[in-house]
Amino acid sequence: MEATLQAQRPFCCGTSFRDRGKFNIKPFVGFCDRPTSRSSSFHSVSHSSCSHGILCRISASADFSRRRPKKVFAPRSRSTGPPKGFMPKAPVGPSMQKRDQRNKGEDDSSTTSTSRLSKKVHEMGVDANDSKAMEISHGMRVEGKGNGDTNREVGERSPVDKPVDILSENQFKEKGSIVAVDNSKSVEALVKTKVDTAIVEIGVGGKNLRRVKVNAISKLDKGIEAGNNMTEIEARVPENVGGGDEDDNSSNGVVKLFKTDSITALTETGVESKNLVVKAVVEGDESIEADDNLPETKPSGSESIGGLDGNGDNPQRTLLKDDDQTALIEMGLGGHVDINDPDAVAESDEIIEVDLNITEIEATAPENIASEENEKEGFLQKLKLDMESRLQKQVLEELAQENFSRGNKFFTYPQVVKPGQDVEVFLDRHLSALKDESDVMIMGAYNDWRWKSFTTKLDKTHLNGDWWSCKIHVPEQAYKIDFVFFNGKNLYENNDKKDFHIVVEGGMDSSDFEDFLLEEKRMELEKLAKEQAEREKQAEERRRIEAEKAAREVDIAQAKLEVVKRREQLQELIKKATTYVDAVWYFEPREFRGADMVRLYYNRTSGPLAQANDIWIHGGHNGWQDGLSIIAKLAKSDRMDDDWWYTEIIVPDRALFLDWVFADGPPQRATVYDNNHRQDFHAIVPKTIPEELYWVEEEYQMYKKLQEGRRLKEEAINAKAEKTAHMKSETKERTLKRFLLSQKHIVYTDPLDVQAGSTVTVCYNPANTVLNGKPEIWFRYSFNRWTHRKGPFPPQKMIPAENGSHVKTTVKVPLDAFMLDFVFSEREDGGIFDNKDGMDYHLPVFGGIVKEPPLHIVHIAVEMAPIAKVGGLGDVVTGLSRAVQDLNHHVDIILPKYDCMNFSNVKDLHYQRCYSHGGIEIKVWFGKVEGLSVYFLEPVNGFFWTGCIYGCRNDAERFSFFCHAALEFLLQSGFHPDIIHCHDWSSAPVAWLYKEHYRQCGLSKTRIVFTIHNLEFGAQFIGKAMAYSDKATTVSHTYSREVAGNPAVAPYLAKFHGILNGIDPDIWDPYNDKFIPISYTSENVIEGKQAAKKALQQRLGLKTADLPLVGIISRLTHQKGIHLIKHAIWHTLDRNGQVVLLGSAPDPRIQSDFVNLANGLHSAHGDRARLCLTYDEPLSHLIFAGADFILVPSIFEPCGLTQLVAMRYGAIPIVRKTGGLYDTVFDVDHDKERSQAQGLEPNGFSFEGADPAGVDYALNRALSAWYDGRDWFNSLCQRVMDQDWSWNRPALDYLELYYAACK
Repeated sequence: MEATLQAQRPFCCGTSFRDRGKFNIKPFVGFCDRPTSRSSSFHSVSHSSCSHGILCRISASADFSRRRPKKVFAPRSRSTGPPKGFMPKAPVGPSMQKRDQRNKGEDDSSTTSTSRLSKKVHEMGVDANDSKAMEISHGMRVEGKGNGDTNREVGERSPVDKPVDILSENQFKEKGSIVAVDNSKSVEALVKTKVDTAIVEIGVGGKNLRRVKVNAISKLDKGIEAGNNMTEIEARVPENVGGGDEDDNSSNGVVKLFKTDSITALTETGVESKNLVVKAVVEGDESIEADDNLPETKPSGSESIGGLDGNGDNPQRTLLKDDDQTALIEMGLGGHVDINDPDAVAESDEIIEVDLNITEIEATAPENIASEENEKEGFLQKLKLDMESRLQKQVLEELAQENFSRGNKFFTYPQVVKPGQDVEVFLDRHLSALKDESDVMIMGAYNDWRWKSFTTKLDKTHLNGDWWSCKIHVPEQAYKIDFVFFNGKNLYENNDKKDFHIVVEGGMDSSDFEDFLLEEKRMELEKLAKEQAEREKQAEERRRIEAEKAAREVDIAQAKLEVVKRREQLQELIKKATTYVDAVWYFEPREFRGADMVRLYYNRTSGPLAQANDIWIHGGHNGWQDGLSIIAKLAKSDRMDDDWWYTEIIVPDRALFLDWVFADGPPQRATVYDNNHRQDFHAIVPKTIPEELYWVEEEYQMYKKLQEGRRLKEEAINAKAEKTAHMKSETKERTLKRFLLSQKHIVYTDPLDVQAGSTVTVCYNPANTVLNGKPEIWFRYSFNRWTHRKGPFPPQKMIPAENGSHVKTTVKVPLDAFMLDFVFSEREDGGIFDNKDGMDYHLPVFGGIVKEPPLHIVHIAVEMAPIAKVGGLGDVVTGLSRAVQDLNHHVDIILPKYDCMNFSNVKDLHYQRCYSHGGIEIKVWFGKVEGLSVYFLEPVNGFFWTGCIYGCRNDAERFSFFCHAALEFLLQSGFHPDIIHCHDWSSAPVAWLYKEHYRQCGLSKTRIVFTIHNLEFGAQFIGKAMAYSDKATTVSHTYSREVAGNPAVAPYLAKFHGILNGIDPDIWDPYNDKFIPISYTSENVIEGKQAAKKALQQRLGLKTADLPLVGIISRLTHQKGIHLIKHAIWHTLDRNGQVVLLGSAPDPRIQSDFVNLANGLHSAHGDRARLCLTYDEPLSHLIFAGADFILVPSIFEPCGLTQLVAMRYGAIPIVRKTGGLYDTVFDVDHDKERSQAQGLEPNGFSFEGADPAGVDYALNRALSAWYDGRDWFNSLCQRVMDQDWSWNRPALDYLELYYAACK
């Protein structure tokens, strides 16, 4: 490795001039502005008179630069010494001192006579192969101390110096003359003399020519456009690189030329500013003559030369004219010889005669300084890389030898691999399975082959042996690199099937990487979600455009039809129209057109208004097209003949003819009319528009009208849909919050909503659990239904919380969590557990990047609303299925295909296939009901062609066959559901049929959930299903307690749970109900219910009055408390209320009894009582909306949906405290604490007894509230409407049950 260094011994003048003894500057003869020239020569100089040494550039080995640095001596200032020769000078102070001196008028520069150069150099003998050639080092500075000391130290060249600029041989013309070379990088001012345009270079020895910087300034004949104050240009002397005395003030100096009266003096200052770079040529074997007296130069105004702006701020290229002297040249043999010193001369072993010709001065702006610094940095970098390359080569040779001796197949460089760097992998092909292969490749990935795979080809290296290598970039997220080598085809070197790997140190660990992957996935999901949303938006826009196009076509066609019909009608009327009727009416003027004002005369004696005091006209046009548009009162005319009256009217703009009648008063107050014997009066508009044009315009107007009507209708529909969605969303949020708070007396989190990626505090109150009184409580948890990739986390000991008996702990929720699962124990190793009766505690996590895997639930049932509904079971099947499906789970329903089914509510019903069971063919049909997938099974044995759902003698046989057929269908169809949910006695056989016959036949993962809807029917079937099911439920908490002692249930209480039913908020929705007069929400509940009550009263023939109205919607059975219903009817009438009953009795005797009751009530209280003994779905909606109260006096009620629907419509329930009625209705006077525990407010009236007194107690309080506190009652109606009794909450409870069954 070679480096540019300074000579390592000092040079003195004696040494330099030993061979020649003389150093002359030859005169330059050229074309100058003045006729005279002066010359000077240097006489023999002794050691004592030598002021500078020679610095040369040599080549040396890399370690040569480690010798000690040499000193650089301070410059000498110019003095008033002899006019010729170089004289010592004193050190110069910093720039501020020089500025102060200048400001005081101190001029310490002395004038010396200078030789006028009379000619330019035509030849320069530059020998490119001269062994004596020396190159001037650009970055060095050698200056004398002024005492003639021959033992001066020379500063060692620092390796950070930038490389010098060397002129190549092809830069010279014949005979050695220099060709101009512009090597500038940025802002330069090219300054040429009037005498010559050749580039001036300084060369020593002829071979190593380089550009040196010279600090010079000169005013121009043609001027530098630098403003009026442009008198000097500063040239920065490059810093002394390579060391020097600490007191050397010239290392950062600036040489400045400025004008005096007769000459231009040169001054060194300490200001870094613009640079002037002078290129000069030194002919090595000739003496140098220099004149230190510069000619006076004058600026030529503001003329811009070379791009210098008017302010002198950004000089580009500036011509400096040589007036009668040549410009000063910095004789920087080493780059920084002080040009102020005319005695400054290079040392050598012989006198060097040089012809000088200043031909070009480059003024370099600050940008060039930066460019030079960049060049210097580039050289440093190159030098550093070269050294590192040599060192790396040596290290790699050692590593290769070491690994070869150990028998290692590969190694890496660097040996310690860190993230973010490039690592080189070396393979000893000779030791590998690829030793005979010409191609060697590496295939790998990061972090246990989990991330960013790569494949790269290896190349043969310079190392001894058979080493091949390639470079691999190590990502910041890598903690391990896994790879194998192969030949690009099928031959692998895989480290004996263990693969190779490199551990990455100082970066992520595997846990951090998992978090990184999760965050990347989160961002990717967000991106995909945005893209999906944009696609959906675009698709919706396309659908909208297509719909608008179709609507326009429909409207155009409709407009044509309307116009055709109207034209036919008007043609008949036009035939009857005339311009006047003699002695009855006429117009003045006779000729008029649309928009004219005309006077209509009417003879009062011509018709029935002869005795009327006032005459009015009620008119329109074109067959009353726009209705009544002309209304005016007539005045008595001055005509003497007959009894003429008149009025002035404006003819409608597009009228073909006018229509009118006369009356004795204005509209709504007239009693006598003259309507031309019921034919009305019709008058032709004489100057109307052409008829064809009229109908074209009419068709267009009709089209616009249809368009506007459609637009308004669509806007109303969209607004309603948006509001509905908003209300549903708000309701779900409230319900979820209520769900999260439902266990607050035991456990809750802070914050309440658990967000993925956050830290939450879990608070637990053991006082309300089996862990009451335990000295320690341990929290055991995981995520995602205990399936999280990190498994169960270590138990955490809970610490006391601030609020009473609670304890708490904190949990970091990972980004890939969708559920937080936990239980509590008394010790770290277990002991007694609180696991929520085997269900475990589960809280949903929001915002995670992983969604809960969907369950596949299949309902096998014999009812489904609205296509096959008898009771509440059908509502549950449909409502629960929809709610669970809305939670992103997959739900199917299997149902018998009844011949009495309401197929109008089945979309896309079609035959799918058939299969056999027990030798009977079963047809399978498929369709959509309320958005749910439904499979209809139709056995050809006619079991379900009976015209009814229940009521056949062989119902048990029919439904047992259906259960077996349903399981067979699942098996043969390849279904593998997670849950089969069967309902009540009718599908109870599914539980044991599955366990006994189908669990071993391919449906092994399925779990059975069984729901009791009413234990009064089929208790034997229900008991057997309870035994075989994995989980069992009933439809309310209270009912589960009420039936807990039943023999069919008692043995299985551990798996028996009560979950409330809900109602379908889309079916029962007063805001979108087509059966009520106006839509309403809780915001306008009073207005909505008043309109519904009025409509109900009118429909049923009741008195339209502001009276309390009690509604009863029920099957008329003993279970529903029919004796209490009868009593409540009479009691309401006694309190001057109104009663409406809707329902029928399956028992004919009960039905007959109520028919007789209805007849009596209708006769005695026809305006306040109405009994509708039938099933009427639209009427039920109107009753819920119009009634103030809904009475449900059931003797027992597993759940009950009537009271829930009533509250949805703002009707206040009056119920007996039993089953689901007790769980859903909280008495306004007695259940405030109980309702608060459920996160609710009181919402109705209730009673306990099953006797008339109990009904009277609740009914009296309700009616009194209506009569006495209407404002309070109205607020209660609003409050109950805001409560959510949909399937939102029960669906969450059922999902918990499903997952518990799958554990």
